[in-house]
Amino acid sequence: MTTLDVDTTFSAHDAPEFAPAQFVRWFREVAPYVHDFRGKTFVVAFGGELVNDGALNALIQDLSLLSALGVKLVLVHGSRPQVNEQLRLKGFDMQFGHGTEPTTPEALECAKEAAGEIRLDIEAAFSQGLPNTPMSHAHIRVISGNFVTARPVGIIDGLDYMHTGAVRKMDTDAVKSVINQSAIVLLSPLGFSPTGDAFNLAMEDLATSAAVALRAEKLIFLTPNCMVRDGDGSVDTELTREDADALLVAGTLDHETASFLSYASRAVKRGVARAHLVPYTLDGSILLEIFTHDGVGTMVVEDTLDDLRAATIDDIGAIVQLIEPLEEDGTLVPRGRGVIERDVEKFTVLEHDGIIYACVALMPYLDENMAEMACLIVHPEWQGSGEGEILLRHTEARARAMGARRLFVLTTRTSHWFIKRGFVRGGVSDLPRERQAHYNHSRNSLIFIKKL
Repeated sequence: MTTLDVDTTFSAHDAPEFAPAQFVRWFREVAPYVHDFRGKTFVVAFGGELVNDGALNALIQDLSLLSALGVKLVLVHGSRPQVNEQLRLKGFDMQFGHGTEPTTPEALECAKEAAGEIRLDIEAAFSQGLPNTPMSHAHIRVISGNFVTARPVGIIDGLDYMHTGAVRKMDTDAVKSVINQSAIVLLSPLGFSPTGDAFNLAMEDLATSAAVALRAEKLIFLTPNCMVRDGDGSVDTELTREDADALLVAGTLDHETASFLSYASRAVKRGVARAHLVPYTLDGSILLEIFTHDGVGTMVVEDTLDDLRAATIDDIGAIVQLIEPLEEDGTLVPRGRGVIERDVEKFTVLEHDGIIYACVALMPYLDENMAEMACLIVHPEWQGSGEGEILLRHTEARARAMGARRLFVLTTRTSHWFIKRGFVRGGVSDLPRERQAHYNHSRNSLIFIKKL
């Protein structure tokens, strides 16, 4: 292993992993995420397996950091293995799996005991404050209560599910009041009806209902190792909801992964911005998922991208109509219809009810592992709803799939938009050689580059 003197100087951008400047580089790279997530609501859910596997303390330390950074947290825990252990110790034969099963009065009592024990463990973990530990100086309040109104699942196909319940309503005003005061809301997998009856709830259903009701930015399921994987075994880090649903229909996933993915898809369909399946077996996985570009788990996003598709020859007229006003006011360099016809396969468009209202082009320079994003345009009447973000994320994914390691743009008027999204200022000499030869010095376009 190479040893460096602490005075050895590296660019923070180019620092190797073992150099002190690596810390500076990392801190700078996570800054945009810190700004973006401050004040946002995350619902973090995990089963009792995490507690049994001894991963609770590490998770609490990471959640405390998120809370200190201004993230509003709702924590949902499960207790399935603990309930099963209580049932076994009391001599009952029944055991809960991942599906919906009847809850007998005896099983309900076991569920109450298990939930109470885990809740106390979580509160104790958040109360740590030993010097020289990650919890030092952390003063985090954890609030639990009757935030959830439940209803009985009832009788289905003649089977009485007894004390198994589903979420009827979430007291969102009360939850928001707590998290707006920098406290963490803790939800146990139990709910209560207006008649005072208690019901056993599925952690996954409870977390999904909470995330939807609160319009959370993220729903994060911490799982044993339930991520979607490609054919080569690598984690598929991002799925559209449409693709997630197709996988579920195909029936190729194991039961546990399919269960988590179905709840993630449901949450995104009902308005949650992002849903994640993250392995708790990897130390710090929740931080790696949130603060690194690709993360370590599987993220499900909505396909407002139902309308996102590759351009065809029939779209040229609509693309020209989008581009022409910006060419006329000098924002874009004139291209001409012939150039667009030649490059149409490099364009992606957003379409709604047959109307193309946004486009972007990706020009590869793969000999130098780079790609250019050009003609990123959203019609003025559609701006402000995140379409630019959708096109940027899609273009970054396409560029990575091509093998590009850096994405660059040339702009004269929108530099701040790109800076806010992780692009850094570059120069003509940073462009691919072929692109340097065609750089228009009279326009004096600014160059911004983003590592992929």
